[in-house]
Amino acid sequence: MKLAVRTMISLMLAFAPGLAGAQGIDPDDDKTVIFTPGDPDMALAIAKARARLDEFLALSEAPPPGTDRFKPKVKVRDGNVTEHFWVIPFRRTKTGFVGILANQPEGVHTVVLGQNIEFTRDDISDWGYTRGGRQFGSFTVCVMFKKMSKEDADYMRDKYGFDC
Repeated sequence: MKLAVRTMISLMLAFAPGLAGAQGIDPDDDKTVIFTPGDPDMALAIAKARARLDEFLALSEAPPPGTDRFKPKVKVRDGNVTEHFWVIPFRRTKTGFVGILANQPEGVHTVVLGQNIEFTRDDISDWGYTRGGRQFGSFTVCVMFKKMSKEDADYMRDKYGFDC
């Protein structure tokens, strides 16, 4: 019997204890949307994020005034399930990056909310940050809005400053 391959992508940020208030995100707003591998809109969003990854990493290491909440989205595989999580805060290491998993896993069981995880550049599927109350990057989130109800997508856009 062949097992279905699933890709799950976390929309917002569910935070490890102590981080929610500092980030200003309501953990109840965290959503997971399932995409089939190779979804063309999601593949394009990930390609856009990866094409600009150096720009994001440079900004995160020397944040301009008025910018904050720098976060990569990282893929984690567990058997036939791949789930993408925001990691905040994060930092470079000699071999890649390390940071705190900021979403509650739904499909993978190899990581837990609040865990320090190590990852490489190849694991990063998206990134985002805030400038002047608006979201920059977060390319996959804009694709996820297409699968949500108009009311939910509008709520997230308005509450968190997404321009997509």
